[in-house]
Amino acid sequence: MISRRDFLIAGLGFLFLNGRRKEPYINTVIGSIPSAQLGKTLIHEHFLVDFIGADKISFDRWNRTEVIEKVLPHLLEVKQAGVKSVFDCTPDFLGRDVVLLQMLSEKSGIQIITNTGYYGAVGNKYLPPRAFSETAEQLAKRWIKEFKNGIAGTSVKPGFIKISVDGDGPLSELHKKLVRAAAITHLKTGLTICSHTGPAMAALGQLEILQTMNVHPNAFVWVHAQAESDKSNHVKAARLGAWISLDGIGWGDFDNYADSILRLKNENLLDRVLISHDAGWYRPDEPSGGEFKGYTNIFNELVPRLSQKGFSESDFDKLLVANPAEAMSIRVRKL
Repeated sequence: MISRRDFLIAGLGFLFLNGRRKEPYINTVIGSIPSAQLGKTLIHEHFLVDFIGADKISFDRWNRTEVIEKVLPHLLEVKQAGVKSVFDCTPDFLGRDVVLLQMLSEKSGIQIITNTGYYGAVGNKYLPPRAFSETAEQLAKRWIKEFKNGIAGTSVKPGFIKISVDGDGPLSELHKKLVRAAAITHLKTGLTICSHTGPAMAALGQLEILQTMNVHPNAFVWVHAQAESDKSNHVKAARLGAWISLDGIGWGDFDNYADSILRLKNENLLDRVLISHDAGWYRPDEPSGGEFKGYTNIFNELVPRLSQKGFSESDFDKLLVANPAEAMSIRVRKL
């Protein structure tokens, strides 16, 4: 197990780069900001997702004006709840459209953060051919290029790495490669690795790979950790230093989320927890984009339940302000 001393050193390591002080920062779709300006944050949401598959997806499958008309009222609604920043977790080949994200950010005043990386879950349906043939080093080179030069000819730079693995068993060799590519990218860029995972077996397997590559667990977000039935594994991963993302709150089961968060608080691990809705989203295949789930359940459903369990405003600030800024600040975190 990683010592507390090593954990603190990794957490403070961002302060210096090549002997010079470097302040923590975040890349938004309209430029970089100091991490302190992130504010109240939703760490895992979607505005548009296209499930057509990597072999058929293209930007002409949606009209940006129509998408904005559908999404913007929900962004303005959550802005009234004090939200300043939203991480859009739609990856490449699933509908990532950084021009659309810029338009939504400018119209709403919400700081939006996009990603680099590839999504391997659902039987690899959303992986491009290169993901099968290229090495981890070659894939990482592509993601690092987006970080350095911008995405698809734009000035938009990713603010985190989004990968995905099938979580219902041991990691496949292909998905291990995605994790290694993410590790290489992190060590070159400092971008946090957010991995759509679910059950603990896959999460712990990824943490093992990252540690063999000298990446500290606090550079890893266990996305959809609510899918793990044995909640003691949340505690195990959090004590290693990983971030436990309980991020399906847009879809109900509020008491279970409240209990999971309380358990981590009682273990003095609230500072390793991230929460969000995994809500939205415009679907190009459905009339008018289909049903859109908003981003307010945390404030309308979860916060009252946690308040009844003794959570304070300081606790909510930790979950929605301090933890996202700490987790997503761009800095290299080594063992």
